[in-house]
Amino acid sequence: MVALLHHFTSSHLLFRHQFGFSNCNTNKLIQGGGILRSVDNTKHIRMRPVVGSKANENVSLVDGRRLYLGMDFGTSGARYTLIDKDGIIHAERKREYPNYMSKGVMDCVHSWKLTLYQLLEDIPNEFRALIASISIDGTSSTTMIIDSCSTTGEPLSRPFLYNESCPDAVSAVTSIAPVNHTVCSSTSTLCKLVSWWKSYESSKESAVLLHQADWLLWLLHGKLGVSDYNNALKVGYDPELESYPPWLLSQEYSYVLPSVQAPGTFVSLVKEDIRTRYGLPKDCAICTGTTDSIAAFLAARATQTGKSVTSLGSTLAIKLLSTNRIDDARYGVYSHRLDDKWLVGGASNTGGAVLKQIFTDKQLKNLSEQIDPMQASPLDYYPLQTVGERFPVADPKLAPRLTPRPESDVDYLHGILESIARIEGEGYKLLTDLGATQVEEVFTAGGGAQNETWTKIRERILGLPVSRAQQTEAAYGAALLALKGVQYDAR
Repeated sequence: MVALLHHFTSSHLLFRHQFGFSNCNTNKLIQGGGILRSVDNTKHIRMRPVVGSKANENVSLVDGRRLYLGMDFGTSGARYTLIDKDGIIHAERKREYPNYMSKGVMDCVHSWKLTLYQLLEDIPNEFRALIASISIDGTSSTTMIIDSCSTTGEPLSRPFLYNESCPDAVSAVTSIAPVNHTVCSSTSTLCKLVSWWKSYESSKESAVLLHQADWLLWLLHGKLGVSDYNNALKVGYDPELESYPPWLLSQEYSYVLPSVQAPGTFVSLVKEDIRTRYGLPKDCAICTGTTDSIAAFLAARATQTGKSVTSLGSTLAIKLLSTNRIDDARYGVYSHRLDDKWLVGGASNTGGAVLKQIFTDKQLKNLSEQIDPMQASPLDYYPLQTVGERFPVADPKLAPRLTPRPESDVDYLHGILESIARIEGEGYKLLTDLGATQVEEVFTAGGGAQNETWTKIRERILGLPVSRAQQTEAAYGAALLALKGVQYDAR
């Protein structure tokens, strides 16, 4: 068993090899929530394909391949993608979240849990026994406070969703954090934690903070209190120092913070009850995850500085690969670490969810085909589902603007698509103005990548080449993290 665990310990070198990054050492001691977790600092790593283990000698492999499972939990649904070591997709499927009601209120937690199990059941039986590892991405800053004394991982309160604002906590957070730090935004994970801490009147001794992806992975590995440094960024974790800063660790609620590891790090083998229920192999590894927009960036394989990925899903998120780290809460700008470079960007509340409030999928397709993308629309909107914006302006009071509505649905859709493109353009301009590497090319991920008319509109407005990413789904990026977590051999 010791040898098996050593085999699965994560290495960043595979990720550098696949994405063309430099070979700097990032395997250090990572601190989180008062817990120190040692990550192997192996100097000599030999890459090799992962094949069958002794635990699976009875498994009939497909061309000698093991498979790697990634799951993406977005705002309205979830998807799985199953790949081999060469990145070839063997199976994938999407599910909408079930409308699970509890006491007359939508129960997001149980909806996510049901969807996780449904996706595992959706995987063809012949592939389940070949799965070597699993990773999951979730919506950034979706925050859960879990009761560590509960064997079922019950939350102590409802989850704080990704776009939820907690203005009541901003003054407390800004009083301890550096000026314009990412956590100073009212939608940050830390603001959500502080808001909960101030309002929760029962005992807090058993509380543990997890993000959406952390909790879903916990259901599979059973090790409570583990996160990754992409998800933990907005709670105050410093990915450059690989630790929580002293100003955060000195707070009375610091004990609820999760232990943090690099995305794609082995956590544990899959729990026995999950393994037997879904026919997974005994050596199936569960690895730390990431956020949905980071997973989408990984899927696009934009490996050079100046390359960027716009994720057009329910919301709009942009990520630019930069040599410089930029963090400025005034505009909702923050940087995620990706090896020795930085993914600088932000996430707006505009996006596909607004479109689907107004048009059906069929209407979107038919109306888009009637739009001339080279012709500018005179309409100026700010498409939001509800009040509040995160980026490129951080304004919890910003109201949606979707009027006046013209008689023609074609003109109306044209105006909305162009307005979202302008928000995207303002976002990229802001990043450059703040000192990030100049954007040179934009790849598109998410459902919006399939709309060719919208791509041409965006290309005109951005003044940059815009194309669909080779892989447009965040689940593919999560599968790459699962592959990263196991595909090496130490010597």
